Amino acid sequence: MASKPGERKKQILQVLAEMLQTPKPVKITTAAIACRLKVSEAALYRHFASKAQMYDALLDYIEQAIFWFVQKIRAEEPDALIQTEKILAMLLRFAEKNPGMTRVLTGEAVVGEDDRLRLRVLELQGRLERMLEEGLTRVNMLPVPASGFANILLCFVVGRWQQYCLSEFKRSPMGEWPHDWKMLGGSLRA
Repeated sequence: MASKPGERKKQILQVLAEMLQTPKPVKITTAAIACRLKVSEAALYRHFASKAQMYDALLDYIEQAIFWFVQKIRAEEPDALIQTEKILAMLLRFAEKNPGMTRVLTGEAVVGEDDRLRLRVLELQGRLERMLEEGLTRVNMLPVPASGFANILLCFVVGRWQQYCLSEFKRSPMGEWPHDWKMLGGSLRA
């Protein structure tokens, strides 16, 4: 039994994230989550009204973690282009360390769930794109519009996340990151 308030909620989310890490995606049910926790489904519903609420809580955690890292990078690195590079690397590393959450970030995990969750994933990706654009507007002599370049960079990241999921977590999202960055952003320094 969970001892601290909120501990059971945390355990439920950990089990959900672990189940999303299986190499081949499986339909996750509240019955399967309850079975893993050795509790009844009714016990789950004391903490979450629905499976959609569980995914919402997982998305909350992902957003908090990612944007905390973004703020840390921005606070520590004054150069906007280096910030962009570090943020992209962080997004790829986050996925590599959290494969189950990567399935949420790509939207794969919420297919067939409440459509609001898919829209929330799109909203999260939109926030990431706007954050990249905001940073890129501070790059001197950017030879392309910041909005278009931010979109290309986000598409690169989401594509890497998708490849990671489709490869059953064998193809690292980090790939050849230093070389990739040279192609993506290294030529922007004039």
